[in-house]
Amino acid sequence: MILGLLAAGCKKKVAPVSERIAKAWTAESVKHGATVVYTRGGSGNIEAAYSGFRLTLTNSGGTKTVSLTDVDGKTFTGNWDLEGDTKLVLTNLTPQPTGSGGKLEFTISGLEDSRVILTRLSASPKTGGTINEYTLSNP
Repeated sequence: MILGLLAAGCKKKVAPVSERIAKAWTAESVKHGATVVYTRGGSGNIEAAYSGFRLTLTNSGGTKTVSLTDVDGKTFTGNWDLEGDTKLVLTNLTPQPTGSGGKLEFTISGLEDSRVILTRLSASPKTGGTINEYTLSNP
């Protein structure tokens, strides 16, 4: 019984999502709808420009800022927050991504220390109106 208590007391505590997601992320693979358009290191990428995709989430003293460099090379800056542990919301983005009103929302469908999977909740005008899934890694 004592061994059981010791083992339970030694379990590593998992940091909150808000801490685990606050990193610089780059594209590992990207899907436009059901079509994989980019895989890091792939030779037949449909959208090779995703090699420059970068999502940087920082949390400095409670101020959550974001920098997003999209597939077209444009960089947007603003704020980010979480709704629960499964929704990432980027707000006050400047310049405003086309058709976004300055706001982008993603479902977090997977989060590990070095990988996150995000699915955009609205269609992207840049990619022909597809719902995109991003598997991002750090570093």
